[in-house]
Amino acid sequence: MQISTEAIRELRDKTGAGIMECKRALQDADGNIEAAAEKLIERGYEIAKKKENRIARQGLVESYVHAGGRIGALVEINCESDFVARTPEFKELAHDLAMQVVATCPSYVGAEDIPEGTEFEEEDCLLLQPFIKDPGKKVQDIIAEAVAKVRENVKIRRFIRFELGVDGQDEQSEV
Repeated sequence: MQISTEAIRELRDKTGAGIMECKRALQDADGNIEAAAEKLIERGYEIAKKKENRIARQGLVESYVHAGGRIGALVEINCESDFVARTPEFKELAHDLAMQVVATCPSYVGAEDIPEGTEFEEEDCLLLQPFIKDPGKKVQDIIAEAVAKVRENVKIRRFIRFELGVDGQDEQSEV
């Protein structure tokens, strides 16, 4: 089946996948852009699963301070290479995650960080929360998409959130 460059461009803009990946996905989906996007997402999860045990020691620390300066957060996000850590997409992901921490006040990065016997809700774990920029996805889905795009393991290592207290004392939570 012949795939048009417009269809490839549209799928690439939608998913951020490579040109040849988009072309293959469109061929597999008989030209259906929505089905091709789903195939790319599935492939992204497969890639993320394969890379989850690789060591991610590079990355960056990103800050976000909400307007008014009363709430802020620092997030450490890691990847495998300094090259990926310097890309605009990686920096945007880190910034979005810092905003997520400020907006939702999670207590843990993931369920594996919760002490045994502690009751929790999904909102307590950053990775299990709905993503503030796209509530149809969870933060862990956004991380999996990033892994598929950059072809490296991406991990949120830790975060800290600061909020000025109403009585004048600082309140902070660290993970």
